[in-house]
Amino acid sequence: MGLWSIRRWTKPRTKSRYPTPLTAHQLWMVSLGAPVSRDRTASRTTLYPFTRIDDGSARSWLAEQWEITSRDRLAGRLDELSRSGYRARAHQLHGFSPLAWDAALYVDIARCGFGCGMITESEAWTALKNIVPSVVRTYASWQEYADHYLLGRKVWQDGLRGTSDASAPAPQAAADAHLRALLDPANRSSPWNLAPWDTISHPDRAR
Repeated sequence: MGLWSIRRWTKPRTKSRYPTPLTAHQLWMVSLGAPVSRDRTASRTTLYPFTRIDDGSARSWLAEQWEITSRDRLAGRLDELSRSGYRARAHQLHGFSPLAWDAALYVDIARCGFGCGMITESEAWTALKNIVPSVVRTYASWQEYADHYLLGRKVWQDGLRGTSDASAPAPQAAADAHLRALLDPANRSSPWNLAPWDTISHPDRAR
């Protein structure tokens, strides 16, 4: 194991800083970003995006992947994803609007914004709550959400062809396998099983 790996795994666990479990509604909202979080270091049951405290990685990811280096840029990107995002291009080209792709990215970015301190915990929850109504109006299950996420990912990936970023995304097979694992009813660690789709339609509760 290299020195970098040793340093990473000696960072404190996220639950040591945020020991209170999410409520059912909070877990459901965080779970909207689950399709994006394939890495084993990703946390899918906390607002903080990683299993260990690593504010620097959250900041680096926002800068490198989204050119987000300030609070204003973060707010602007979230606003764009909530209003139109990639689904505007998908609708123009193919006649469908995969909100799930934009919603998953929106939640992932908001969590990383919180993770690196660009926004507060309260502001992050407010951001996540803002995306809920449109998602609930559009989908009736995690299966539908997953299907549209994959459609959105394909449109995004097709748009990279012929660019310098064409080889950057993980293979489609990796995304497919990750979604199958999230949807697998036997997967006890899947946040989609811990917070079924209709959770958000019932009164919130402690878990």
